[in-house]
Amino acid sequence: MRKLGITARILSLLAACGIGFAAQAQSLPVSVDVSGNVASIRIGSGEHSVADVTLTFDEARGLSAGSLGVSASLVDVNDALLLARLPAGVAVPSAFPLLITIQPPALGGLNFDRTVGVEVHTHALPYTAGSRLRLFKAPLDGDFRDITRSIAPGSVRATGTTGGFSQFLVLADTRGTAAVIADKFVRLRAVADLLPAAQQAPVDDYIDTSEDALAAGDHAGAVAALELLRAHVAQQAGTTISETWLASGGSSNIAGGLLAGASSLQYSIGYQRDFGN
Repeated sequence: MRKLGITARILSLLAACGIGFAAQAQSLPVSVDVSGNVASIRIGSGEHSVADVTLTFDEARGLSAGSLGVSASLVDVNDALLLARLPAGVAVPSAFPLLITIQPPALGGLNFDRTVGVEVHTHALPYTAGSRLRLFKAPLDGDFRDITRSIAPGSVRATGTTGGFSQFLVLADTRGTAAVIADKFVRLRAVADLLPAAQQAPVDDYIDTSEDALAAGDHAGAVAALELLRAHVAQQAGTTISETWLASGGSSNIAGGLLAGASSLQYSIGYQRDFGN
């Protein structure tokens, strides 16, 4: 079936939610349920949903529907301002032009340690092995970056890990995987540079080991080195490495940034191993 901006699947879901084509730029209905460290978000209304989003916190405090600040809207896939926020070679799929914003209010009381797992589940996109769909995240009005941890069937479940918020898109990424990996190494090193010198050295050693293994074609070794990095950071989080994100600001969640960055890098290395560049 030929796609015309928004696919028939999205149109039917929107119609079921009482939203017409002319409302493309308007917000979509959002409901939030919280249980322990998990927030379940339904985008849509009634029995029909455009997407379901699950946030799984390592350790949250003050987590509630109100403290999350969730909203969702459809975007114009040709919007120049939005496209300027995407890397070259990355596009918004016309079948799923959904922007999810999670911007906890400063006085809402939410804070968490380390990371949040993000899963976006939609039936609007078909799953294929080796899919180039990816989960991207950006600060408000900032540049989007790949945070993917997995792309799984059902129809599509895009997951990622983050040490903070605020905007998410499922995007089609046609960039070469080697370039994606190189960019993720650069970003991981940038987070490591925020560490005190005593902690930066061992983290840099793990990153060096991973890069060297990858250069030698040893994908398993590259992934294993990043797993050692993650174990080291998890052990030091809250003591020598800061680990807390605060909605009120002024916090430094370096542990979350390192854990999330290493996780997404592991995914890309595994993808290159399985599907090439």
